[in-house]
Amino acid sequence: MRILFCFILILFFLNSKAQFTNLPNFDEKNLKFGYFIGTNTYDYKIIYKENPRYPVTIERGTGLNIGLIGELKINKNLNLSFEPGLYSNNTKIIFNERLFFTSYNDTLWNVKSNNIHLPILIKYNSKRLGNFKPYLQAGVSTSLNLGKIEGSFDRYSIKDLNFADVGFYYELGFGIDFYLRYFKFSPSIRGVFSIKNELPENIPKNPWTGNIDKMFTRAVFINLSFY
Repeated sequence: MRILFCFILILFFLNSKAQFTNLPNFDEKNLKFGYFIGTNTYDYKIIYKENPRYPVTIERGTGLNIGLIGELKINKNLNLSFEPGLYSNNTKIIFNERLFFTSYNDTLWNVKSNNIHLPILIKYNSKRLGNFKPYLQAGVSTSLNLGKIEGSFDRYSIKDLNFADVGFYYELGFGIDFYLRYFKFSPSIRGVFSIKNELPENIPKNPWTGNIDKMFTRAVFINLSFY
């Protein structure tokens, strides 16, 4: 993350000092295509039925994003984009008060996620400043969950326990377009927030999980896009 931030600062400085305007007619295109690669972190917001005696801890994992971009120009400042991609991650759900478990492996679940993520985003562009242009993004998305939960409770089986196959989210983000000599480079960061309760229906009714009322996914996507 620190290396990426430094790279973007250097690119910002070089583009601001450039004497020539790169890709001067790039934004005149009505339809643009590209691809992205990036990283993500996933988390869960947990809502309890009552004050928990055994709270749950979430250990975020870092994963990989890769996908395609199709972008339609609406007017000078607005674009509509569709960015289907594959997002992989491994998040740990840790159950506290571990002395009550007979096996250390029973104290956590590994949530292995492989999501086909399908966002539709509105992109608001500022005025182009030389060879760079900041922008804001907002939109909605759905994802198809191909992952699974690995783990168990002593005496509480979680066989076939998984989160919902389909999730729904809203997304907010910002980024910067850098116009280079032969292509446009666009780093961005987005927050992703679930609008659907994702608690599995057959979750075990034990002291650790029986008090959980709702679970909502929260994620941060950092993507490097190329057009």
